[in-house]
Amino acid sequence: MIPRQLNIDYAVCQSLMTIPPGLRVITIYDVACQWSIHFQKRIKESQYLKIPQGISLVPAVGKWHLGAHIPECFPKYSLNFVDGIGQIDGEILETLWWPIDKVAGITRTMSKAHRQEALDDNMYDSNWKKWVGIGRSSQNIPKVTYQMLLQCHHFAKSTKKQRLLLKP
Repeated sequence: MIPRQLNIDYAVCQSLMTIPPGLRVITIYDVACQWSIHFQKRIKESQYLKIPQGISLVPAVGKWHLGAHIPECFPKYSLNFVDGIGQIDGEILETLWWPIDKVAGITRTMSKAHRQEALDDNMYDSNWKKWVGIGRSSQNIPKVTYQMLLQCHHFAKSTKKQRLLLKP
């Protein structure tokens, strides 16, 4: 087994054990193009790693990281070409780090304990703001979801009428 792949192999296998069989799982990882090549082989050769039967694993690379890869990676691992995934960038963790950047430079000259405390306070504050924001943003979700469902229903009815009119 390749030592540098141990942690991600273990993490993926453990998370897949919580998923019911028969599902397609999209694994977005910065270097999925390299990691996925021998993943099944590493699973078979390991006595500690296993995945449930019937799970289809689809490796993909986040859009920001894919730009640094060789051109051959783009058609194989781009999220733009994964069927049914919609429009996502696959870079959620990186977007959550930017508030820490504001204080990271200041903490460089601090002692280890003070640096840890300052970064923890910044993260707690960031998380608190997210929790408070969830309440405000979730108030609109039922209205928006209902409106979207209504539009889909009207669209489906109109296309059904059009199909009936077109039948010979």
